[in-house]
Amino acid sequence: MDSPHSDRPVQSPHNRLLALFEPADRKLLSPHFKNVTLEYRKPLYEAYKPIEHVYFPVTGVASLVNTMANGFASEVGTIGNEGMVGLPLIFHDTMGPTTVYMQVPGDGLQLPARIFRDAIDQSSSMRVVLAHYAHAFFNQVAQSAACNHAHELNQRCCRWLLMTHDRVQSQKFMLTQEFLAMMLGVRRTSVTLAANKLKKLDLIDYNRGHVTIRDRKGLEKLSCECYAVSKHEFDRLLGEPLGAD
Repeated sequence: MDSPHSDRPVQSPHNRLLALFEPADRKLLSPHFKNVTLEYRKPLYEAYKPIEHVYFPVTGVASLVNTMANGFASEVGTIGNEGMVGLPLIFHDTMGPTTVYMQVPGDGLQLPARIFRDAIDQSSSMRVVLAHYAHAFFNQVAQSAACNHAHELNQRCCRWLLMTHDRVQSQKFMLTQEFLAMMLGVRRTSVTLAANKLKKLDLIDYNRGHVTIRDRKGLEKLSCECYAVSKHEFDRLLGEPLGAD
């Protein structure tokens, strides 16, 4: 569903990756951007189907999901306003083995895939920025795989809440048990236990699929080191986000 303001000119997009593009590169893309509302569970592209659009989230979080033959779905990575949805296109592919859904609704910029591919072919500076982002995203996926084996559930839950909080620009956001369980690779009953523990510690409030961050510093203390490692890698490869201390 398009934003009611989708016919307005795109102004400051507040997407960290776009901010790194050279002015000439942004000028190349900006006439083709469309402001869109990214609703909960909206598929941005599906496994083994041609990618028709690229998305640059402004708010909200997209989830890269791998579904097994038995139907079990597991999240392998997340994308927020630090990046883009449509990475296979960077590598001159037209599809991927995963599906991308919106796990936390928000807003973003939509761009036709063919326009994006043409722009990459024309701009070496854009290719460098996108290569840095692809490296940072790969590092996030690798860190998550290690984290799932090495750290206990409450630590991993804190990590995902912090990563989501960084991207949504709000203390309160939608995060259903379904997606939180997918993020953590556990059953919903385990998510309930973990969320209740964080509530008792007064770190969050969690009610009917909505999270309110009450004590961010407390979450950072309880989280494993993986949150800081992933954040450091994004900052190293993409630079400090605007507004950072």
